Amino acid sequence: MKKISLWLNIALIIAVAVLYFLFFTGKGKISKSDISINEETGQQIDRSYPIAYVNMDTLYSKYNMFIDKRDAYLQKRDESQAELQLKMSNLEKQAMDFQNEYSKGLMTRTKAQMVQQELGQKEQELYATRDNLAMQLSEEEQVMNRQILNSIVEYLKVYNNEHNYKYILSSTFGGQVLYTDSSLNITYDVLKGLNEKYAKEKGKN
Repeated sequence: MKKISLWLNIALIIAVAVLYFLFFTGKGKISKSDISINEETGQQIDRSYPIAYVNMDTLYSKYNMFIDKRDAYLQKRDESQAELQLKMSNLEKQAMDFQNEYSKGLMTRTKAQMVQQELGQKEQELYATRDNLAMQLSEEEQVMNRQILNSIVEYLKVYNNEHNYKYILSSTFGGQVLYTDSSLNITYDVLKGLNEKYAKEKGKN
């Protein structure tokens, strides 16, 4: 009797576990209406779960808004650095010319002291310009990244009006999410909508 009771209890526990699993994962089987196909990639997306994820590495690298802003940022950074490098090269040339003239005795000591002070002041100004430029570029990069992320988050709110996910997770290489089922990957579906939305907004400007 004890053995029968034990097996009945085990069977009951298993039955409860199965019912619990079926209840919280939807229905036992996935219906065709729960599956959608990404037209560009041919990837199947399982809509039967209240959870999905986007790969942020892919999203950033292919989101046209990010590409445009990144290119504009890199161009400004390169131009600013080139301008600063030119000023530093000019200052180095002025210093070398000064050393050459002074070593040949072509200027008075008083004049040499004045030139040294001027060169020293210009050097300090260039260092200050360099530091301010680095700070400004760092701030602009942070703002750019926040703008991109905000754009993605705001679009996901609209996207989720149709799909009713409870959670949309962020996945990055080496991040906290180490494994995901590819059928829950909505990256390219979201990317398509983001680029369409950005193209419309860009066309208005």
